Amino acid sequence: MAKRVNTEEFESEVLQSELPVVVEFYSDSCIPCKQLSPILGGIEDDYEDQLKVVKVNVNFDADLAQKYEVAASPTLLFFRSGKEVDRIRGLVKRPALEEVVKKYI
Repeated sequence: MAKRVNTEEFESEVLQSELPVVVEFYSDSCIPCKQLSPILGGIEDDYEDQLKVVKVNVNFDADLAQKYEVAASPTLLFFRSGKEVDRIRGLVKRPALEEVVKKYI
């Protein structure tokens, strides 16, 4: 299960990570976010030594959502070496998500 990170942890967990990181910006009331959760969980399990998956709740950490210009939930941001390298807005099927993940691991 992806770790929930807040504003204080974001730098150490995401920007300073040695592994590429997928950050899901989500909200608890978002149905597509709930549908994405098992897909992300599968990606996290299958690529656990090559990739990190974390979640940011936009209701509690709105400043992070604003900083990264996240306007809709879910939004996936892909970070590598502390920089955003890609993003996906909305619900995505596993094959499409896996295709993006494979570009960065």
